Amino acid sequence: MTGRGRTGRKTTREIAILAQSRSCSKDREKRSPPHGAKAKSDSEQRFSNPRCASGNAHTAKSKKKCSPASGAAEFNTCGSTTPNSNGDVKPKNQREPTQISSTPGCKDIAKTKKTGSPASGTVGSKLRAPPPEKSRGALIPEPKFDKKNTNCLDGPASPVEKKTVKFPAKNYASANKGLLSTLDKLKIKMTAKSDSSIVINDIVHTIIKHMKEKSEYFRAVEKVHTGSYYENVKISEPDEFDVMLAIRVDRVKLQQFDLEGAFYSVALKRTPRDDPLRCFLQEDDNIISASNMLNEFREHVKKAVQSFPGVEVERKKAGCPAVTLLINHKGMEIGLDIVLSLEVHSSWPEFTKGGFEIDSWLGTKVKQKFKLNPFYLVPKYTGKGNKERGGVSAKDAWRISFSHVEKDILKNHGQAKTCCEAAGRRCCRKPCLKLLKYLLHQLKQKHPTKLSKFFSYLCKTTLLHACATRARDSDWEMDNLSDCFQQLLEDFEGHLRRANLPNFFIPTQNLLGTTTDKRSCEFLADCIESERNNSFPIFSE
Repeated sequence: MTGRGRTGRKTTREIAILAQSRSCSKDREKRSPPHGAKAKSDSEQRFSNPRCASGNAHTAKSKKKCSPASGAAEFNTCGSTTPNSNGDVKPKNQREPTQISSTPGCKDIAKTKKTGSPASGTVGSKLRAPPPEKSRGALIPEPKFDKKNTNCLDGPASPVEKKTVKFPAKNYASANKGLLSTLDKLKIKMTAKSDSSIVINDIVHTIIKHMKEKSEYFRAVEKVHTGSYYENVKISEPDEFDVMLAIRVDRVKLQQFDLEGAFYSVALKRTPRDDPLRCFLQEDDNIISASNMLNEFREHVKKAVQSFPGVEVERKKAGCPAVTLLINHKGMEIGLDIVLSLEVHSSWPEFTKGGFEIDSWLGTKVKQKFKLNPFYLVPKYTGKGNKERGGVSAKDAWRISFSHVEKDILKNHGQAKTCCEAAGRRCCRKPCLKLLKYLLHQLKQKHPTKLSKFFSYLCKTTLLHACATRARDSDWEMDNLSDCFQQLLEDFEGHLRRANLPNFFIPTQNLLGTTTDKRSCEFLADCIESERNNSFPIFSE
């Protein structure tokens, strides 16, 4: 045979070695593809490498790989064996698909390259249950195994349900219902209100008529309605009324009497001869004597009500500047406080700056409108043993009052002009005030000695501060009566425990500083806290 023919013909062994070398070269290219090249899909790998598609697997003992120098080895990474001495390549028997091998086959390596995740290390990784996904803040449940089937590849027999603990919602409807029933109990009957108002108006009209006709000093008095009855926050019975009889004064000089800015001495800048107040002035400085003026006023009130049967003038009480009338009407005793006052037409005192913060509640324009109104001064009667300051006795000082502003605010208390009107939505500002006043009243009935110095004006001041802080109408919706009342009680408790409740108009004055002590404030706060935590059993008494 010629050399040319021998050279062009290859033996069976050479053909097998050449095929095996090409297969290993292709495997190396697949395991390390060039930069930017995309790995082939599973179907492309099957057609390009038939040996890999066969699915043969290595045993744990066969760890040798193809050498790039020789191009052949005893075992290669594709799972093929070296050719026999006769040149025939005989593959090993294929294992069952469910069996596990410790060395990955070509198909598994290619899939690992494609997904970019680390190789699972087993041919049967496709048959394993995937690891559970992690979720933020949740614990991963351990897989449950069936006692009859201990194969670790089997997943849980049933999915694990995530249990969430649901806390019971607060029964707001029940709490609101209890408070609403208390409010219904506090409503004043229209017939009783009408009867009481007729009697009160008749007495007040008689007193004013007597002052104008038979008094030399109080002819210019005018009626000013103040108090809870005219603010529509009266509770239970129409048995208490407050009426202010004011005398207008112009061009006065106010001198601060106390450190808090609530009490003043009043001096007239001009004293005409026909001024009816000349007889109450001190000789040196034209300061109006509040005690002398109040005594004269009291005598005229006594004379005016002499013709009314069942009307009695109560004795003077320390700290009370009013002339109190006790009226027996149809088996009910009605208290009427007649208060003498000076109506001052001038700018508000300096100590009111920093107070009366209603800008975010009722608006700056409303605030400026109120400040254009006059303010009132009522006598400060504190009984015997009064000290003097600047030549003025404490009984001749006057207390500043903004009761007329308080009445107007409580009548128009919402940000919306239609709040609590027929065309608007109802809020719970006034109902909360009524409940707080009733709670204080019941506690005073239960502890008359310890709580005798606490008055309902503290409740109104607490509400005004709360309305200025929680200014929106949505903060006082009637559906949230229970929450709003609880919040108001917390405000009141805080003031009591600090023993500090600033006057809403004069922030430098502490309403709890002079008349009450720290121990009494703590006692009242403890009583309120106990009632609040036990759903107000005192309301049922």
